[in-house]
Amino acid sequence: MRDNDQFENVLATVVALLIAEDQHEAARLMRCLPARLEETGWDNWNGGTALWTVFLEAAPEQYAKLGARRAALEEAISKRLQAVIAPSTQDGYSVQIVPRVVGQSDWRETTGDVSEATRRNIFDGLRLDQVRWHGRLDEVEFLARIFDLKALPSHDPRFPDAAGDIWQHCINNNDWGDDWVYGDNRLNLLRCAAPTFLQFLCETVHPVVRPDRSEALQLVKHYNDQLRTESWELVEQEKIAGRPRFSFRNLRETTARSVSRARTVADALDAAWMQKEIERLEQSIERDPALAIGTAKDLVESCCKSILAKQGIDSPKGADLGDLTKLLAKELKLVPDDISQATKGAENIKQILRNLTALTHNLAQLRGLYGTGHGRDGKHRGLEPRHARLAVASAVTFIDFVCDTYRVRVAGE
Repeated sequence: MRDNDQFENVLATVVALLIAEDQHEAARLMRCLPARLEETGWDNWNGGTALWTVFLEAAPEQYAKLGARRAALEEAISKRLQAVIAPSTQDGYSVQIVPRVVGQSDWRETTGDVSEATRRNIFDGLRLDQVRWHGRLDEVEFLARIFDLKALPSHDPRFPDAAGDIWQHCINNNDWGDDWVYGDNRLNLLRCAAPTFLQFLCETVHPVVRPDRSEALQLVKHYNDQLRTESWELVEQEKIAGRPRFSFRNLRETTARSVSRARTVADALDAAWMQKEIERLEQSIERDPALAIGTAKDLVESCCKSILAKQGIDSPKGADLGDLTKLLAKELKLVPDDISQATKGAENIKQILRNLTALTHNLAQLRGLYGTGHGRDGKHRGLEPRHARLAVASAVTFIDFVCDTYRVRVAGE
């Protein structure tokens, strides 16, 4: 099987077998991942048999997400590959999914880090607005909430640790400028791990540090304007005495959960075009919110058409998203008539289901106002990544529910 065309034909046949046997995730991997064939061993039994391995190269993050499923997927693909190859050779063939080697000049930098440039912008903003970073606490009280100051060295030989050093120069003598903290090499705020830097920002707006709610919210806006370019943001976690306490989150991880669920739906429907739309979503939410909003609408449309096609129903020519969702809702009985009014919460159930179908109408409207596909005047202002994430999460909620409903309907037939 050294001929490239023959190799491709074998792989195509393996994919066809996997699809026929409902091994859709394995089939998707075969279609999407680059494959290479290598002779990896020799078995002396029965006169000698060459051992070959088909390596499927997954991006590192994709490889990691497969987790424990990887072995089962390899086995499923290997079984079909051997069945295709067996009539023409005595050689042994197997499949192994491996992480693709990537070349990146900045690989030594921490993944998900906050760049030094962004940190400087945040600190410069605090300097310009003359913000007292430690709020109503003194410097030692504030920094002790984040760092073990007694474990850090003193720059003043009269004191054994950073706690005494900072007290002497910030409180007792008050001979350091208020912005000394941004460049102190012991705290290393410009280059420390992202969680430490982000925790510092969160503490500057903690209710105990900054009880003025308006002042805290204004600072959070300044922080997030800078942090979102690197897929981080501060978010309210809880309230203390009616005032918000903030924590931080990685926007890529939030997006990944929605994207992962969308991939599961596409696998279940064996919808290759949905996979392409999901890839576009993944790449555009943070960088191009308008494209993400438009693609979210396209994703719902592809899902509707895929399920209708599987039900043997042709999508009407020129049908818009509203027409498609109404047709799908009727076909799958998304709002069933047989929910008894005597059932506790019956009206609530019906209203939620009605709202779910109305969601697609609002998504189409949002796409028309802010998504791709329309020219804009010079005064047009686009939406932010958070709006794109809302649109994507809404789209995924819809396709997840209708796909589950489709599976239930098929299983009951």
